[in-house]
Amino acid sequence: MNNPIIDELEKQFKKEELPQMNPGDTVKVFVRIVEGNKERIQAFEGTIIKEHGAGLNRTITVRKVFQGVGVERVFLIHSPRIDKIQVLRKGDVRRAKLYYLRERSGKATRIKEKIEKR
Repeated sequence: MNNPIIDELEKQFKKEELPQMNPGDTVKVFVRIVEGNKERIQAFEGTIIKEHGAGLNRTITVRKVFQGVGVERVFLIHSPRIDKIQVLRKGDVRRAKLYYLRERSGKATRIKEKIEKR
């Protein structure tokens, strides 16, 4: 059972407009980057291979392959540096952690798309 004082403090920082995300989904994460005195937004598009934590400490690990090299980034989804998250595709996977994608390359990394019922 959580402490009500901590819950009240966390409520200030939690984002309410987050989409439903699961491992296997292809997402585009828009991150605010500060360069000197300028600020810009950079997109990072990849597949969620891991979700971790709960509440304010919830993170997702997103993996993409860039110029033949696998790149993984961990995003704290309630961070003020995260501008928004778009879910591009829903993946149909049977596991919670998709670490097996690290050893695969090319077409072997494809994930089936989940078809929504109408």
